[in-house]
Amino acid sequence: MAQVGKRLKKAYELIDRNKSYSLDEAVKLIKKTSSAKFDETVEIAMNLSIDPKQAEQSVRGVVQLPHGTGKSVRVAVFAKPEKAKQALEAGADLAGADDLAEKVLAGQIDFDRCIATPDMMGVVGKLGKVLGPRGLMPNPKLGTVTADVVQAVKAVKGGQVEFRAEKTGIIHAGVGKASFSEKALTDNIKFFISAIQKSKPSGTKGTYVRKISLSSTMGPGLKLELSAMADTNVG
Repeated sequence: MAQVGKRLKKAYELIDRNKSYSLDEAVKLIKKTSSAKFDETVEIAMNLSIDPKQAEQSVRGVVQLPHGTGKSVRVAVFAKPEKAKQALEAGADLAGADDLAEKVLAGQIDFDRCIATPDMMGVVGKLGKVLGPRGLMPNPKLGTVTADVVQAVKAVKGGQVEFRAEKTGIIHAGVGKASFSEKALTDNIKFFISAIQKSKPSGTKGTYVRKISLSSTMGPGLKLELSAMADTNVG
């Protein structure tokens, strides 16, 4: 059995692992138990009563968090010269066409999100085996295949979070940093939960959200009261 370090042991002393906390209580405790030497990411996990193996029950999308994620995201844009220039001016880290495709094929994938203009999908499509497994393939449903590269880059850089249910029906995402104010974290969490609620597949039966938990990168997990969702109808 793995030993629990002094820091984590002290954190566990502050929480009741069998209790379900209100959102305000959970955020206060998450900040209090985040004692690592770096700014920990606050993470949310939602267990949904869906079967992702069925196409009609997939849950995937993006949400723009009001206070961002606190994380630096590197963005690559596939576009022809004029649009590539606009993307770089908007804050993209990389932009190009065939030259960028060659870098990707060579294994130079130094980015976290990928955007493409519609006229570049012929080039990007050939990179599917490389980008797909990494979850980097541009998708029009997620706003990453678009002619408006400026807005797309600003959205990603400004705190847009992509979510997708895993095979087990669980969605994980980072919703801010432990250094954020309680209000900023609470707002972000509410927006995220609301986005998942709005993405409920029409064929889902019974209770859609079974469980919600919050944690920091190195901290203990806290169960969230499902009643907390009643106040998340935002956006």
